[in-house]
Amino acid sequence: MLTTFWESVVAEIQEKHEKNPIFSSIISGVHPVEISDDTIIIGCPSLGAKQYLDGKTMVVEDVVSFKAGKKTLVSFIVVAETKTVTGPLLDFQPTKEDIYRKAGLNPLATFENFAVSPTNQVAFASAQAVAKSPGSSYNPLFFYGTVGVGKTHLAQSIARTILDDDAESNVYFCSSEKFMNELIESIRSKTTARFRKKYRTLKLIIVDDIQFLAGKQTVQEEFFHTFNSIVAGGGQIVLTSDRPPFEIQKLEDRLRSRFSGGLIVDIQQPDFELRTAILLIKAREKNIQIEMEAAKIIAETVQDTRSLEGTLLSLYARSVTTDSQIIDLSIVESFFHKKTERVKERVSPQDVIKTVCSFYHINPSQLKGNSRKSTFSLARQVAMYILRTELAINLADVAFLVKRKDHTTVMHAVNKIQEKRMRDETFRGEIEMIIKTVRP
Repeated sequence: MLTTFWESVVAEIQEKHEKNPIFSSIISGVHPVEISDDTIIIGCPSLGAKQYLDGKTMVVEDVVSFKAGKKTLVSFIVVAETKTVTGPLLDFQPTKEDIYRKAGLNPLATFENFAVSPTNQVAFASAQAVAKSPGSSYNPLFFYGTVGVGKTHLAQSIARTILDDDAESNVYFCSSEKFMNELIESIRSKTTARFRKKYRTLKLIIVDDIQFLAGKQTVQEEFFHTFNSIVAGGGQIVLTSDRPPFEIQKLEDRLRSRFSGGLIVDIQQPDFELRTAILLIKAREKNIQIEMEAAKIIAETVQDTRSLEGTLLSLYARSVTTDSQIIDLSIVESFFHKKTERVKERVSPQDVIKTVCSFYHINPSQLKGNSRKSTFSLARQVAMYILRTELAINLADVAFLVKRKDHTTVMHAVNKIQEKRMRDETFRGEIEMIIKTVRP
């Protein structure tokens, strides 16, 4: 039964991705080794196969969930000999990976593979201090910053270190959404006592994206008591957010006061050097060979750290077709050149300007004019940003297109929009919407 199910999954994937022979070949060589109600663990014959499929997890999960008729998670592991089973494994000694998974952790999130620079060194040092002495150094430890700066990685590294010291430690990582959903389910099923026992007795709790609890009165009240119980029991609390406590609207004052009672650390957007280091670490984790100069070009071109890994995997797929199987300068330059040329061939600067004007309900003459009205100014900067980053038009030509005096105005606009895009989730969505409209 399970074999037939998995064969249908493989067939579906191969049909949908027939133009990717590497994916089709690797997925056909793996088999399920454990299955539960909502998770299927797939055994891979080698680390290389696992690392490749880790990058395809969402694709596989979509097919598995569709075939199963419900949301099903997929996890890949390396096994010496893959074999099919018909149910969960009952008798086994939990491995470290099992312990990390039970605590909600990503096994790759460690202090050792976290790249440190001046933008995050305070956060790194404070995380190490908490890991060495949970409940006494900084409590709570509150990390905030934009997407992709390493908040979750650092928070999970604390839990990983504590578990490495004592595998029996009661630690747990969850998102604010998971905390809220479990609370709602416990109220519905009249099991709130079990919910409270689970959370209020933890030695360490890490809550990711705590800002999403704001405005939810019952959830905030429950978390307030959870917070107090853990601290009273000598436990440690680590929180992450996209903004500091005093900027979280609709957050109860008593929670804001608790969150501000420990150490609050701002993690800045990584600079070029740190992005390069992150890329090299990702490559090492996935056993991908990459030249230093090639890594520098990628880090210089890709500003969003979350996109670094996707770009790396795309380039790796290209490199495996070469004799050397190394991501070198020629592969990187060809990749970005073709990507830019595809957009430039089918999108004109006037298309960008018209789309931006339409989005902000202004006309081109207002965008190109000298008015400093906020709407005109923002639209002007957005247009310059997209012309520069998406069409790769040089600074002087962008300035000419929007009737600015020189290239420094364009540089300022690009930097300002990049920073606002990283910090403001709503604005980031607006920019992505405009870009999608512009792209063919």
